[in-house]
Amino acid sequence: MGAAAMVVETGGSVVFHRGQRFPMQSVYKLPIGMAVLHDVDAGVLRLDQKVTVAPSDLVPRELHSPIRDEHPEGARLTVRELLRYAVEESDGTASDVLLRLAGGPQRVTRYLRRLGVRGVVVATSERLMASGDQVQYRNWAAPEAMAGLLRLLQQGKSVSGPARTLLFQYMTRTKTFPSRIKGMLPAATVVAHKTGSSGVSNGLARATNDVGLITMPNGRHLAVVVFVSDSRADDATRDAVIARIARAAWDHASK
Repeated sequence: MGAAAMVVETGGSVVFHRGQRFPMQSVYKLPIGMAVLHDVDAGVLRLDQKVTVAPSDLVPRELHSPIRDEHPEGARLTVRELLRYAVEESDGTASDVLLRLAGGPQRVTRYLRRLGVRGVVVATSERLMASGDQVQYRNWAAPEAMAGLLRLLQQGKSVSGPARTLLFQYMTRTKTFPSRIKGMLPAATVVAHKTGSSGVSNGLARATNDVGLITMPNGRHLAVVVFVSDSRADDATRDAVIARIARAAWDHASK
């Protein structure tokens, strides 16, 4: 397990297993989305730009993809729609199409390096991750680096204000795994987050993750990152670890 909690406004932080690499799984859709929005800011892409999602773009059945389920023959979707599917619904097809629009994994990673974020690597696609259990380890993050990326996002140093507002809208409406970061927080707490999960194979869960920004009652923002890797604990136990860490960070930052 790796974790980081950081008060955005002060930079005060605590990190567990600093520098260790954890597989991101769908958490990596956040930096992909940020890279796409950077290109929107630069005029390379437009939010209302129509993109063809061909049948060959649809990810395999074992991966989560509402686009594939709703449009089995493919579709024409805007960049905005693809972003919503990828972030809010964690759609694998949308993520892979956005990754292609962003110029591929290496270009997304170069974008992160230009932001000064060195401990996050985007290396491969959802489709390739489905080809073998070991592939997911190529997309990795260190807890403190992911917290730093969240801080840059909150501070408006990674994408423009309108782009950040749109991304936060989708992150706040994330439908997956409300039992993780949000699980033990007060019900009305605003949490903009992105989850990631490998599923369970032969009793082993290779990735159970959640990263996000919590708006505190005092107006400050708390970046929380928890990666649970290579665990044989059950689903409820893994989710509860994330929820308990988020709550402990909340309690400390509320003092």
